[in-house]
Amino acid sequence: MLTPHPAVQRNKEPICEVLKRVLPDSGLILEVGSGTGAHAAWFAPRLPGVIWQPTDGAREALPIITQWAAESGADNILPPLLLDAAEVRWPVTQAAAMVCINMIHISPWQSTLGLLAGAGQVLSSGGVLCLYGPFRIDGQHTAPSNARFEGWLNDLDVRYGIRDLTEMTAVAAAHGLRLAQRIDMPANNFTVVFQRT
Repeated sequence: MLTPHPAVQRNKEPICEVLKRVLPDSGLILEVGSGTGAHAAWFAPRLPGVIWQPTDGAREALPIITQWAAESGADNILPPLLLDAAEVRWPVTQAAAMVCINMIHISPWQSTLGLLAGAGQVLSSGGVLCLYGPFRIDGQHTAPSNARFEGWLNDLDVRYGIRDLTEMTAVAAAHGLRLAQRIDMPANNFTVVFQRT
């Protein structure tokens, strides 16, 4: 039996409760940056009306995602696809909604720009992009622990960092996305929902 990362174990239920409220009842849900696939394996059985499309930018992640999907027993998870958010061309061209969990702070800013541009292309009017993770608000950290976490991220790679939601909202607007909700989550994180106008 596969064991989820402790962070996944802690956050999967709170995130799922939010997704149940903000995602459509049916249609394709495109997950960008699925990682191990543990979140997909937890969410898909609890959102039985949707089709879950996991993706990741690392080819070596795809077999692990497949393994998690198989172990979940869910019949609404598609085979994972290779998707680099920073690329102009994506393997999925239309989705009812998008989900991206704990990716944007541990990837270059170019990936966040690509994610927002891709959402502007893939989502139809009213479709939502749900992001989960830590954010700065108006340039400021929301907790001292996030400032320490960003220092750790910068030590890993200077291109990583906690993104500023104010800056992201301006970028999103250029791609036809408006900030619809900002939901406080445990451990100084947020779920941020952008909606395609």
